[in-house]
Amino acid sequence: MSITAETTNGVSRLRIAGDMTIYTAADLKAELMTHLAQPGELEIDLSEVSEVDSAGLQLLILAKRENRAMRLTGHSRAVLDVLDICNLAPYFGDPVVISQGVDA
Repeated sequence: MSITAETTNGVSRLRIAGDMTIYTAADLKAELMTHLAQPGELEIDLSEVSEVDSAGLQLLILAKRENRAMRLTGHSRAVLDVLDICNLAPYFGDPVVISQGVDA
């Protein structure tokens, strides 16, 4: 799991790559909380997430609860599958778009 961050025009953009699972949740939470504490909008690009379990999903729910201006973008197939199974796409309120290179 890796996170890269950049800020442009007051919008913080995080790109998460790798697994969002119980094995990476603690490290991911610590880094997410740092970014959630910053003022302004937060955009999380999930196009490179390869696996998501309930711990990863809980982190996304936490991030949305803590920062209502947060958006999810670039949903990978793994993210789409979990959002679909749990019927949580409406909770996040973001357009669900399949990233380029994701097999349909």
